[in-house]
Amino acid sequence: MAMTHFMLAVVTGAGIGAGSAYAVQTMQNAPPIERVSYTQQAELAPHRLVIGLDLSKSNPLVADPDFAAKVATRIAGIVAKLGFRSEVHVRTLGNYDAMANDFYYDAVLSTRSRPEQVASDVRKLIAGTPLLVKSGKWRAQNHTNILAFLDNVSQSVGCSGMPTTIILASDGIEDSEYARLAQASAQLPAPEGKPFAGCAELQILGVGQGTKSPKETVRLRREWSGWAGAAGFTKFVGLNDW
Repeated sequence: MAMTHFMLAVVTGAGIGAGSAYAVQTMQNAPPIERVSYTQQAELAPHRLVIGLDLSKSNPLVADPDFAAKVATRIAGIVAKLGFRSEVHVRTLGNYDAMANDFYYDAVLSTRSRPEQVASDVRKLIAGTPLLVKSGKWRAQNHTNILAFLDNVSQSVGCSGMPTTIILASDGIEDSEYARLAQASAQLPAPEGKPFAGCAELQILGVGQGTKSPKETVRLRREWSGWAGAAGFTKFVGLNDW
C-alpha cells in the first residue's frame, strides 16, 4: 500500500507547495463521516464496493475541486455504512493502458480497518483528484475506456461471494473503439452475455457533467441504463448532480 500512502500524503498537503491549500480546505470543510457502532457493523452483511475514478480530460473530476469534493463526500458516506468483512476497491480509468492506470487501493473492513477510516481515505483520494492531476502524480488522459474498465472488473473481481456495487466517478462519455458517445447518434454496443449477472448495482456519478446539456445527460443516462440492465446489473443509478 506504499503508493496509496504516498497519494494520501499528497492530497493532505505533504509534498505539494502553492495550490494545495484550497483542496485541503475543501476536505476539512466536508461534513464529518458518520461512525456506525461496532455492533451494527458486525451485524451487517458484507458488501463489495468497486470505485472507478475517470481521469479522462472530459471529466470534471480531474480539474474541478468542488465537484470532486461533492463526489468524494457521497461515496465516503456509502463506504462508512458498510459492515465488517466488506471489500472496498479503488481504481483509475481512462486510456486503455495499464501503465497509465496502475493505482490501486484495496481494503477489507474490520476492527483494524474500520469503515470510517477507510471512508476517510477514499474521500481524501477522490477529493484530491484535481490536486493529484495538477501535481502530475496522476495524469489526465485522452480517452475514456469505461467499457474496457468494466470488462476488467468483471474478470478480476466479479460479482460472486457477496453483493457487489460498482460506482464510477465519470461523465459517462465513453470515448473508445467501442463508442464515441460525444456524438449524438452514437450508441453503446450490447454486452456479450451477462458479465455482471448477480451484481447489485452500477452507479455513474457525474453523467453528462461538463456538457451543459440536460438533453445530453438524459441521452447518456438512457444509454448506460440500457447497457447495465442487459449486462446483468439489478439496478442502475446515473446522476448528473445531487
